[in-house]
Amino acid sequence: MKKIVILGGGESGVGAALLAKAKGFKVFLSDKGLLSDKYKEILAQNDIPFEEGEHTENQILDADEVIKSPGIPDKVELIKKLHSLRIPVISEIEFASRYTKAKIVAITGSNGKTTTTLLTYHILKNAGLNVGLAGNVGESFAKQVIEDTFDYFVLELSSFQLDNCFDFKADVAILLNITPDHLDRYNYEFQNYIESKFRITQNMTKTDNFIYYQESEALAGELVKRNDLSVNRLPISLIGEVAQGGYLANEILKVNYNNEIFEFPQAELPIKGSHNVINSLAAILVSKSLGLENGQITDGLKSFQSVEHRLEPCGEIKGVKYVNDSKATNVDSVFYALGSFTEPIILIMGGVDKGNDYRQIEQLIEEKVKALICMGTDNAKLLEFFGKKVPMIFSVDSLQKAVNLSADLGTEGDVVLLSPACASFDLFKNYEDRGRQFKAAVAALGE
Repeated sequence: MKKIVILGGGESGVGAALLAKAKGFKVFLSDKGLLSDKYKEILAQNDIPFEEGEHTENQILDADEVIKSPGIPDKVELIKKLHSLRIPVISEIEFASRYTKAKIVAITGSNGKTTTTLLTYHILKNAGLNVGLAGNVGESFAKQVIEDTFDYFVLELSSFQLDNCFDFKADVAILLNITPDHLDRYNYEFQNYIESKFRITQNMTKTDNFIYYQESEALAGELVKRNDLSVNRLPISLIGEVAQGGYLANEILKVNYNNEIFEFPQAELPIKGSHNVINSLAAILVSKSLGLENGQITDGLKSFQSVEHRLEPCGEIKGVKYVNDSKATNVDSVFYALGSFTEPIILIMGGVDKGNDYRQIEQLIEEKVKALICMGTDNAKLLEFFGKKVPMIFSVDSLQKAVNLSADLGTEGDVVLLSPACASFDLFKNYEDRGRQFKAAVAALGE
């Protein structure tokens, strides 16, 4: 009996364990951290042996195949040993894709993938398609293909998930943009990260649709190198008309797919900002490629609710608006966030720096930010870079202090924007925890 070892006991790992068990494999799950009670209970109920707090090598190195959590870097010694023994190391996405008959819409990009994924899923589901949601959002893909009841899956995929995909194939792929991110995982080589993102196109054929934002510089540059990429290309542009694909003209979103035209006024989008025009055009192109009628797409766009922690309004106190953009964990996300406001901004930034280059937002911050609050355990890089570029700059070591300070500084008509550009692990469990604490602190101000 083939032995499958799963490294990591989060949502994707436990889902992979359940699928492996359902398919008749011998399964062992190992997590160097501690498992949540919820997942321990699921594993015990399904008679799946597991360990936590350590990786017992003799239990792992006799695997026929290993399914690795996206959070575990390839440079970890255990992964190097597995590679040296030629034991295949794959992602949950790769494993699950073997067991589904569903058409797959796969979405990646440095920014905007969660919004685009949820919007695409919403439009398809709203139109009556039998569609599942997985990847970085919702229940694990592997768990959902045990029954395999969906005709379509919309998957949000990170570069870490794509790194361990080999035979996985998308029927429709969206690549929204590529900007420097997670470079600590890619030997600080931007090209390595670009190649990781382009794995979303592997195994696609000329009848499969590839949707991409053509003004993303790194993306466009890589496409020139890959002129032999055999896919049906559907570009998106914000600056000019495209023959097939999507573009913005006179504040109207326009899509041409197989000579069928769809139009929608930008002013009626429930999600604001130019980045959300790109995300919406991508979702519309998916919908057209899957045969939806224009009226169904219009209904889906109008009824969509924006995403938690992504430019999420969370209150107005004494004429000052508070906006939670905790999901902005890189510089490019902050660039989009700053471009979404015309009001003076009090910006809260900081956390674990991932090799950020702040020059991209330097001009916007000089133009729009009246005060910068650096929030983290080490704010030296932010203070040094922006120290002379904003009227006021502060350093705090807690979110509560940041919110209280922003309330003292804010005057009617200002926007207090939490858009950190950094990972959250110095002070929080994750970006969701950071966003929820911010909303709670704002709510407490109101009281």
